[in-house]
Amino acid sequence: MSKVRKKQNNGLALLIGLLITGVVLGAGLAWVDGVTVAKLPKRLFWPLSRMLGFVCIGLVAAQAIDDTGWTRKLGALAAPVFRFANLGHRCSAAFTAAFFSGVSANAMLLDFYKEKQITRCQLFLTNFINQFPAYFLHLPMTFFIVVPLTRTAGLLYFLLTFLATCVRTFLFVVFGYFFVRPQSSGAFADSLVQAGETQGISKKKKPLMHALKEKLPARFVRVVAFVIPVYTVVYVLTVAGAFDAVENFMTRFAVQNFVPAQSLSVVVLSFASEFTAGFAAAGALMDAGTITVKQTVIALLLGNIIAFPLRAIRHQLPHYMGIFSPGMGLSMLLMGQGFRVASIVFVGLVYWFVG
Repeated sequence: MSKVRKKQNNGLALLIGLLITGVVLGAGLAWVDGVTVAKLPKRLFWPLSRMLGFVCIGLVAAQAIDDTGWTRKLGALAAPVFRFANLGHRCSAAFTAAFFSGVSANAMLLDFYKEKQITRCQLFLTNFINQFPAYFLHLPMTFFIVVPLTRTAGLLYFLLTFLATCVRTFLFVVFGYFFVRPQSSGAFADSLVQAGETQGISKKKKPLMHALKEKLPARFVRVVAFVIPVYTVVYVLTVAGAFDAVENFMTRFAVQNFVPAQSLSVVVLSFASEFTAGFAAAGALMDAGTITVKQTVIALLLGNIIAFPLRAIRHQLPHYMGIFSPGMGLSMLLMGQGFRVASIVFVGLVYWFVG
């Protein structure tokens, strides 16, 4: 009966989501100049389909990791740190998975939370700690593009953002040690997992396919029900210029108060879809002697502080609200970005006064 009810709820959520999508899209076509039928396939439908494809792959990977007994094996890699933080091997496994896929890591955390293997506090805290592996996902490509453009300033920028990541990760671990209470049933659950791994090796492949058939469709429908309307709303707001208005206001406030007006182009171009534009402008201004290395680093940090949270809302909010509940996903994303900004402000101030 519960399965039938869940299917009905998922179907209703999908119907409501599609209705909201239709209303928002209709309003955009009627009142927003940049939203046209000709642009929708390239600007909305294809990016949305690609996002849903990656989410589906992440959900499959998370289910496979959980059902094939790899949770403990992955969790062992960062076990000492997560044991110290009272988070356990399951959160450690999600942390390791985050080096390859943030969607898989979040799906794993949600499964553990629903099965009452981790608490809500452990769920949130691990998601925040997972910003550390997320930092490295695109680092190789960005590093070797940015450093040739900005040289010393680029190296300092990466050093400071990495230090900010390390600072907040350390604080999250310390917070877990003092304020997170490990579940009393954790040791018993671990012993059951160990026993299951030794007794059920021959049965792992079959349960995986069964679990995928049983859980994946319903879960994916739920994700689609939230991702499509949220992504559509964000798309319409973006085309309407809502995010640009916020970015321009924040940029001018930052330039007037923290960096010289010559740095305005660096901060503004940090918002460009091609992220290298801001760094290219920084290198050109620095070579011309218009701004110093220190001013360049501060301008790049300001661009990061202003642009990245808004980009996170644009690109991560749909799948956060799809994987988690809308309220939990929104609060988790906003809190995580708040901690990220606070850590960058901290290292930026230290650099401003000491550098």
